[in-house]
Amino acid sequence: MKTVKTLVAAAALAISATAAHAADTIKIGEINHYKRLAAFAEPYKKGIELGLKEVNASGGVLGKPLEFIFRDDQGKPGEAIKIAEELMTRDGAVMLTGTILSNVGLAISSFAAEKGYVYLAAEPLADALVWSAGNPYTFRLRTSTFVQAAMLAEAAAKTDALKYATIAPNYAYGKDAVEAFKVNLKKLKPEVEFVTEQWPALFKIDAGAEVQAIEAAKPDAIYNVTFGPDLAKFVREGTTRGLFDDRNVYGLLTGEPEYLEPLGEEAPEGWVVTGYPWYDIPAGPGLDFVKAYEAETGETPKIGSLVGYMTVQSIAALITKAGSTETSALLGAFPGLKVETPLGEISYRDVDHQSTMGAFIGTTALKDGAGVMVDWTYKDPEAYMPSDEEIKSMRPAE
Repeated sequence: MKTVKTLVAAAALAISATAAHAADTIKIGEINHYKRLAAFAEPYKKGIELGLKEVNASGGVLGKPLEFIFRDDQGKPGEAIKIAEELMTRDGAVMLTGTILSNVGLAISSFAAEKGYVYLAAEPLADALVWSAGNPYTFRLRTSTFVQAAMLAEAAAKTDALKYATIAPNYAYGKDAVEAFKVNLKKLKPEVEFVTEQWPALFKIDAGAEVQAIEAAKPDAIYNVTFGPDLAKFVREGTTRGLFDDRNVYGLLTGEPEYLEPLGEEAPEGWVVTGYPWYDIPAGPGLDFVKAYEAETGETPKIGSLVGYMTVQSIAALITKAGSTETSALLGAFPGLKVETPLGEISYRDVDHQSTMGAFIGTTALKDGAGVMVDWTYKDPEAYMPSDEEIKSMRPAE
């Protein structure tokens, strides 16, 4: 009987210790597609883990360790919403973050607004998140799709090309990306014409048919928004059939390591792209991050690695500024929040809750049998944003 009592007491003590530990950490609910999009989500997670290690080694936030609870939504909006509720009501998360796919991000954003939860959309790229479907509870870290498309349109407008073809995945992000390129290019060069638009289903591209349709339209230039396995198939088929010969090609995200590196020797040359040239970052915070990430993981960073790391930096800075984990305090601290990152200081705009994270734009080339970005520049987004008045007219009344 004494042994039983001892065991019961020990169990109670262990439970008490676990509860005390839980109360002594600040929990963040992180929702992502870790199995469905492992190639993209895992580097993002490793960036988060590096950021957490550094933050907690420096004393944590408000004197407590920062903890991320990682949950997998299988890339399904309904599952993501279910998980979001569990994280906030059962697991003690003080806010939500994560997601790569825009349809999932939009679902969590709508749910967060309904329930009054703060949500930092780390990676979703659809601009509806902060514009047409924006709400007081949602903020976004990754560079605006509109901005990146505007940077590519600026480069395209300097050429003689007048007839354009577009190809993009048929969901929110792809639609936003094509519309942004068209709006910005026509503003700079009204005489341009879009002769064909191709909309393959995400990760189900029939590359042969798409290449044939684009070639039949005889464009002067091509705007590509495909990524991942769709990009690989499109590049392979287009190269084989000569689609890219003597044509300017503009690739949104194509220069990101997640998408460029798997192409290997098949990587296209001469495309103007947005991306992340980690291998060519000069001395400073950007290079410090690259070295720290390589030392910690034994791998080279991806853009997701950088975004994950900056997500931790943003949340740590937010809670520090708020001085509290209460939702009202976080909401008050987010607009105008300044964060020191590997890309320099960024802030979260009051007008639309979009961060001022910029973008790298350059040209693809082959180096040692691999695709890289050359002649790149890092551009601040402010010059490419719509006016505050235009953005206010897009966002729902609050």
